[in-house]
Amino acid sequence: MDPLIIEVAHNGSASKKHNPNVPRSPNEVAADILECLEAGASIFHSHLEDYTLYGQAAADQYAAAYNQVLAKRPDAILHATGTMAPTLEDRWTHIGMLADAGITRMAFTDPGSCNVGFTDERGVPKSGYVYATPYEEIDYTFAFLREKKLGSTVSIYEPNFLHATLAYERAGLMPQGSMVKFYMSGDYNFIDGSKGQYWGIKATPTGLAAYREMYASSKLPWAVCAIGGDVTATGLAKIAIEEGGHIRVGLEDYCGPRKPKNIELVEEVIALAKAAGRPLATSYDAAAILNLPRGPFRT
Repeated sequence: MDPLIIEVAHNGSASKKHNPNVPRSPNEVAADILECLEAGASIFHSHLEDYTLYGQAAADQYAAAYNQVLAKRPDAILHATGTMAPTLEDRWTHIGMLADAGITRMAFTDPGSCNVGFTDERGVPKSGYVYATPYEEIDYTFAFLREKKLGSTVSIYEPNFLHATLAYERAGLMPQGSMVKFYMSGDYNFIDGSKGQYWGIKATPTGLAAYREMYASSKLPWAVCAIGGDVTATGLAKIAIEEGGHIRVGLEDYCGPRKPKNIELVEEVIALAKAAGRPLATSYDAAAILNLPRGPFRT
């Protein structure tokens, strides 16, 4: 069994109003990454506060945090999210810039579409948004990552996301260094922390088993997380550790009664790994497990 990869999603759409421990500024993000890296996490994902930034402006904002990390830990595996740019090509320009600078070795892929809904006052779904990635955009994304030699962190919000991913794997078109992440749906709105959301498969052992059955033929590493929940409290982290999977934690995902720091969520997973006797993957280990095509950052 491979050492356990822990990915940390540091902030996402979570705000300091929701949890004052959410890192938002470049300095806060850099410090948070270094703390979690020192503890034993190996892959790190963050968002900008301003989703309208794209191109050089977005790349500069990410680099302001990531370069602080790479100056101390050139082995760190760092990856950014998308932007609300006017065209498909514009939405990926900053990722290309970060790749060309050697700052990032992975990028996200969302290979599908789904209704993301939350609970209204009647207890039924109200409109959140339609998270839409048409098949043409999925194809563009995988081709872009292959061209830039970036590993893909593949987000599975709904079963059809997995169907598309497996089709690309069968066709030999997955970017080298890819990992699939099962996004299990927790009990809370991951945007504002209120109770109730509607999308995906619930964050339960049975739900994970359904994805694992669909995934049985795949050779790609897999990880699990609970969006709008707590992957450790659900028991899914323990299952992943025991079954050879990997884990994503972080304040982008976490919702619940506590207001933890990212390092606390990482340490909870580390405790489970130690109890199970499974070693942690360093960033060097994670790069080898995923077979990332790019090596560590060189100043």
